[in-house]
Amino acid sequence: MAEPTTNDWLSIAKGYFEKTQFPNTVGALDGKHIRIECPKSSGSLYYNYKHFFSLILMAICDSNYCFQIIDVGSFGKESDCNVFKTSTFGKKLYDDKLNFPPEQCLPNDELGSPQPFVLVADEAFALHKNLLRPFPDAAVIITKACCVLHNFVRRRDGFSVEDTMSSSCMESVQRRGVGNIQKNAKDVREYFVEYVNNPNHALDWQNTIIGK
Repeated sequence: MAEPTTNDWLSIAKGYFEKTQFPNTVGALDGKHIRIECPKSSGSLYYNYKHFFSLILMAICDSNYCFQIIDVGSFGKESDCNVFKTSTFGKKLYDDKLNFPPEQCLPNDELGSPQPFVLVADEAFALHKNLLRPFPDAAVIITKACCVLHNFVRRRDGFSVEDTMSSSCMESVQRRGVGNIQKNAKDVREYFVEYVNNPNHALDWQNTIIGK
């Protein structure tokens, strides 16, 4: 699997913006447990917190759910953050060697500060200038909002069995502490927060959809 070029990342960011209206996004990052039989003489290395043996798939996906970068083979006992930090592409991210495009202004914000291109991930990962994660103290509010959104979508669109998966051999990776956060990373996240909450950047179709 070839590592994306700068032009590839720009194309991925375009796809994310067209589908989600979230700018400068070059991928979604997460790790999953792949269930395996216990390798010989491995002890508890592959035994994870969900009480089965696994190796970890760490991946970045584009807006079409296609894998762009993967790291496979870490022990099941490891956490997302540790696996990412020690993976080849994780090290490249921290060393600014992933071929991300140069910083650019967000759409309709040409007079603002240029912002870096980012990966989006959950709270298992450490905040970084190129990696956005949710605010830890907003987890309850986000969960409640997702429940309300779920009900809204179901009432509007109904239920489709094709939208669900009955089973999977992939399990979420354990969450652990992620350590200190760089000040610059906090500044990037705050800028994105202000951007999406600014009335001048509201999406034209929002009120129409809400009013249906």
